[in-house]
Amino acid sequence: MAKLQKSIDKRNALVKATIELVNNRGFHATSMSKIAKIANVSPATIYLYFENKQDLVNKVYIEIKKEFTNYAFKNYDDTYPIEKSFKIIWKAIADFKLNEVQQALFLSQCDSTPMIDETCRQEGLKHLQPLIDLWERGQKEGVIKKMSPYLLYAYTIAPLSFLMTMQERNAFQLNDKHFEDAYQAAWNSIKE
Repeated sequence: MAKLQKSIDKRNALVKATIELVNNRGFHATSMSKIAKIANVSPATIYLYFENKQDLVNKVYIEIKKEFTNYAFKNYDDTYPIEKSFKIIWKAIADFKLNEVQQALFLSQCDSTPMIDETCRQEGLKHLQPLIDLWERGQKEGVIKKMSPYLLYAYTIAPLSFLMTMQERNAFQLNDKHFEDAYQAAWNSIKE
């Protein structure tokens, strides 16, 4: 039992080190030896858990994407009206991005890099299916504009990454009014 926990702890340390290094140095400046050093394990230990750097980054991406979507949809009920459902999801995503900053920054980096392979990127998109289904239902009911889900995401969710980055840099601090204004701007941009 102690051996299993030690193995889990090592893997978790590798995941945490990967996130930290990618966030601070980018993908290309993050080497396996640096990850091992930050995780306080031998470089060979990485290969017990991951085939190579690509496998490591892809698996960390999928793990964090799962955490993100579990968080985003934890209070979602698909029987609620469209706007109420969207507000629940949007606020949960905002909460994740503003409070789980390291994971959210990592996902943002992954969303804008070719480092994540297409199979993993598609798997990551599947985790957003409840939001896509909500938008489709909203479009059928005439509540949400008939736009591509990519555009809906760009207008509603992507701005949260910008706000997270600005808050992380201490350039802008969100208060309750800003948060509500940001939600209203997101909703107004997609409602019919």
